Amino acid sequence: MSAKSNYLEDKILDYVLRDTADWAPSAVYLALHTADPGEAGTGTEVSGNGYSRQAVTFAAASSGSSSSNSVEEFTASGGAFGTVTHFGIWDASSSGNLLYYGALTASKTIADGDTLRFASGAITITEA
Repeated sequence: MSAKSNYLEDKILDYVLRDTADWAPSAVYLALHTADPGEAGTGTEVSGNGYSRQAVTFAAASSGSSSSNSVEEFTASGGAFGTVTHFGIWDASSSGNLLYYGALTASKTIADGDTLRFASGAITITEA
């Protein structure tokens, strides 16, 4: 399950209801979090030990949903990432704005040398 950030909710409302300029990012990035980032995007994102957000792509939306169509891998190098519990979709490779977020199906402890892999289709964003 995924949820929208406050930032994205505001942007969608302004775009649809106020006819503001197009604001869509040119790319979106998958991030790992060790706590729920929440609607404000303040949860703890993994950092250090070879971690960086990964560009992720999504298929065209159908019936209110879109699924990732790329494979993303995060490998800990030089230390552990800790226990990853959530993911985030951000509009920048660092800093930026949280767009969507959700809990992993199961938390995963990433030790030095471990890889967390998201298969194509593993992330589905649904608008209700």
